[in-house]
Amino acid sequence: MRLRFGSVVTALAGILLLYFTAPGIGPTIKAARADGVPGVFTARELVCIQHPGHESCTWTGDFLAGGGALRERVSLYGSDRETMVAGQTAPAVDVGRTYWVYGPGGSNEWMFTGLLLLLGAGLLGYAVLAARRAPASVTPAPPPE
Repeated sequence: MRLRFGSVVTALAGILLLYFTAPGIGPTIKAARADGVPGVFTARELVCIQHPGHESCTWTGDFLAGGGALRERVSLYGSDRETMVAGQTAPAVDVGRTYWVYGPGGSNEWMFTGLLLLLGAGLLGYAVLAARRAPASVTPAPPPE
């Protein structure tokens, strides 16, 4: 079996995608199902990033879990300029992400994570198939005497 440079690069790209995406599967599934610690999010500050022709905003604030634990400086996934005002509260769920809490409806980020997993597995599978189908090195026959 002869490995080609393109197959090696494709395999490495697939492995990297899987390496960076796989650890997020658990929290992504929990976020999709809103499976976590319920509590209340209090909006404190609207944080916006502007790109040419586009603005992306999210509310940061505090999350008070039902058990009384307070997390400060977390963002409410899916919030934007129109969804809240400073001081407003909303039900939320903590699924264990460092900087995010989610609304009771969960999130759709599982779709992007699933796509990255499929792409990584597809690249790796393609590289393996390409390497197996590559013709073996042929040693030239010695010239006739």
